[in-house]
Amino acid sequence: MTHKPVITFIGAGSTVFAKNLLTDILSFPELAHSEIRLYDINEERLKTSDGVAHRLAQTLGIQPRIVATLDRDQALDGADYAINMIQVGGYQPATVTDFEVPKKYGLRQTIADTLGIGGIMRALRTIPVFLEMARDMERLCPDVTHLNYVNPMVMNCWALNKATRIKTIGLCHSVQHTAQELASDLGIPVEEINYVAAGINHMAFYLKFERNGEDLYPRLQEIARTGKMPEWNRVRYEMLTRLGYFVTESSEHFSEYVPYFIKSRNPELIERFNIPLDEYPRRCINQIAGWEDLRQQLEDPHRPLEVQRSVEYGSLIIHSLETGIPRVVYGNVQNDHLIDNLPLDCCVEVPVLVDRNGLQPTRIGKIPPQLAALMQTNINVQSLTVEAALTGNREHIYHAAMLDPHTSTELTLDEIWALVDDLLEAHRGWVPEGFLKSPVLG
Repeated sequence: MTHKPVITFIGAGSTVFAKNLLTDILSFPELAHSEIRLYDINEERLKTSDGVAHRLAQTLGIQPRIVATLDRDQALDGADYAINMIQVGGYQPATVTDFEVPKKYGLRQTIADTLGIGGIMRALRTIPVFLEMARDMERLCPDVTHLNYVNPMVMNCWALNKATRIKTIGLCHSVQHTAQELASDLGIPVEEINYVAAGINHMAFYLKFERNGEDLYPRLQEIARTGKMPEWNRVRYEMLTRLGYFVTESSEHFSEYVPYFIKSRNPELIERFNIPLDEYPRRCINQIAGWEDLRQQLEDPHRPLEVQRSVEYGSLIIHSLETGIPRVVYGNVQNDHLIDNLPLDCCVEVPVLVDRNGLQPTRIGKIPPQLAALMQTNINVQSLTVEAALTGNREHIYHAAMLDPHTSTELTLDEIWALVDDLLEAHRGWVPEGFLKSPVLG
């Protein structure tokens, strides 16, 4: 293979995640001499990632071209692949705002990066940045394959698909991680399990889960019936008993996509289903506390650098597109007649065949109606948030919050509107100025 692909990391200051993806990519001999461009707006974090990338290349005994830059044009010019891992606003102030302002209204969250009022706000501050980047891509690398890892996955990809010409696929690890967890629950090696999942990101379900032709759902149902699941997974096993299918996203995530579990007037539910409120801030605090030690470890030339492949799909897509070796991954793409009973323009998560012919999503057809109906409650919120982001219509932010399953089950209409007002004001400087002009209720 003579072609040396140019692979740009956007938000490369996410050092640990960048290291994992770099390890995946550079471990392939066909990609070992790629040009790696690391781009970030944080010079200090970028410098750390640059050092780690060079150490990784040395550990692998390869010589890719590694360029670290604070200049987005330089990073994107002629890129074949752009891997996006940004977080607009970071933990401070943005994530803290997403949790603390709703808490004043009695609205508690667990992760708040996909749906709910936290997911809505994260989308409103992220989509404008994505659109700026996409305009740069249209100018500098119009044929780029954009691999997006940024949440809220559906809203970000939906906006990009609708408003730009850039070829985007959204990537998550929930499908393969959950398959591993279920394999562990069943005592079966995950390599022996065959499955098909489909839906929307963080609310896809395994339509088939079997080994050697044996349907494994009766065994999963037995785990649910006897209560022998891991204590951190009670929400999903409960939903299995109600819907007949297992969802791919974790229990702490899923608990805030539906109106059944986090209820201030029924606090016993939170204990019964072991729901970790404020889980994402806790993770961020722990990560920040340990970052300095981790950074020193990663930069220490005398400390061996761990080299181990991850389960992420990004490198597999690049490798298959470059070599023609066919693979099936799970990706988030526009619903172009892929799932019949979900809206055509929404963003769905389905199996995607990848080879030299490109990204070829699998047509699923109709999914069980109860699953489609539940997904639609989330799609409503996603659709209105994307509409707000693309049109600048502030009223659709209220509408999105009004239709959000968790927010609407906890707050009155007056409280929802007041909460949106407070959050938008707190996001001054992070969202378009047009959103800061409050409409007058008719």
